[in-house]
Amino acid sequence: MNKKAPRPIELKEPTHRLSYRVIYGDTDTGGVVYYGNYLRIFEIGRNEFLRSMLKISYRDLEHKGLIFPVSEAYCRYKAPAHYDDLLEISTSLENSSKFSIRFHYLIHRFDDQRLLIRGYTVHAATDRSGRLTRLPKDFQTALANICNR
Repeated sequence: MNKKAPRPIELKEPTHRLSYRVIYGDTDTGGVVYYGNYLRIFEIGRNEFLRSMLKISYRDLEHKGLIFPVSEAYCRYKAPAHYDDLLEISTSLENSSKFSIRFHYLIHRFDDQRLLIRGYTVHAATDRSGRLTRLPKDFQTALANICNR
């Protein structure tokens, strides 16, 4: 069997970091963060990465007619987070193409700096009808400048 080894999930510079306090609604009946909520936490990191690094928001991109649905997602769960834990969400841009963007994420607990989650998301660029579309040249250039720092 000739299986291609997965690319490692590491962060590149520049990396955007922010803190997030786990709310009760993030947890399941076991008192730990429900696994699916990490994708929402990734979204928080991704939104703030774009706002900080490119000075643009998802809302701005949507006003330009661009939508970025997730076309691929991966999470490697290393340890649980609990209600009221303070987390550090670290996000970096792994790469981009004319049609997609890939972000990497690491989530640590502040108290002990334990790695909780490692993951990535890939986003296709589509128009409002859901058809694949090219990223605008200026946006491609801005993303490439971040990737090549």
